[in-house]
Amino acid sequence: MNTFGWTRRALIAAATATLAVTGTARAEGHQMMDAVHFLIPGGAGGGWDGTARGTGEALMNSGLVGNATYENMSGGGGGVAIANLIENAASSEGTLMVNSTPIVIRALTGEIAQSFRDLTPVAGTVGDYAALVVVADSPLTSMEDALASYREAPLDFAIGGGSVPGGMDHLVAAIVMQAAGEDPTAFNYIGYDAGGEAMAGLLSGEIDALSTGFSEAVALAEQGEVRILGVTAPDRVPAYADAPTFAEQGIDAQFVNWRGFFAAPGTPDDQVQAYQDMLAAMLETPEWEAVRSRMGLVNIYRPGDEFTEFLEDQEQQLGDLMRDLGFL
Repeated sequence: MNTFGWTRRALIAAATATLAVTGTARAEGHQMMDAVHFLIPGGAGGGWDGTARGTGEALMNSGLVGNATYENMSGGGGGVAIANLIENAASSEGTLMVNSTPIVIRALTGEIAQSFRDLTPVAGTVGDYAALVVVADSPLTSMEDALASYREAPLDFAIGGGSVPGGMDHLVAAIVMQAAGEDPTAFNYIGYDAGGEAMAGLLSGEIDALSTGFSEAVALAEQGEVRILGVTAPDRVPAYADAPTFAEQGIDAQFVNWRGFFAAPGTPDDQVQAYQDMLAAMLETPEWEAVRSRMGLVNIYRPGDEFTEFLEDQEQQLGDLMRDLGFL
């Protein structure tokens, strides 16, 4: 066996052994968990990596966990890590895998062979709403203005995003257009390789509006680069209360790119409950608030069955839309 395999097994064995010991230390009245091993289905520096490491940092700094370890296992759109967690379920006690909306999208398209149903959903913890933005000096000051411009000359009006057609930015734009009473398959979507390139397309006038994550939109709005036309949140988000929701403009377009944690299939109920208690306690700490505000995310705690129900609803919403768009 290669060194990596031994290292990984040693890490998991250490986490398992320490979890069996009942800690006596307490943080804010909560019992400390000795160790958590975070499995990250992508490379260093990505959203999953930042969420897992930020969570581990807050758990240790708040005294809720004695030690956090991390393992990046990229490949197959996250499928390699998912398959690994399933195959090694018996030896994966103490492991939490981070994931987000792509587990739903990639399972629908068949890019990954498994779905959230093959794992033990622990809890959704945070999310990033989506937004449509225009350049700061655009004559379009509301979503109604944008829709009027689109209806006047549909082929001339382009919405861009930092992902390929059928990716998340495209799906969000389609959700908004559909909720506004338009054909979600008819508008002109231009996909870019990344958010930076999409932003360049907006500034150069190649696209009229940009579909992006709310945290990214806020950063750009605070720099004076863009105006936010609408956010896919049910209510205005305190982090940037100037941004109107689509809902308040009469467009029932709601979407959140959640991030959360899964355990191996067959994880005992009491262990899942311990994870949920730990994460719920973390979300109330100043140590977590420092991490959350740095990442620009919003707290959206959904444990267990509530998390599963949310995932089923999102799968239905995105599946219906992707069939409408011809991607399924």
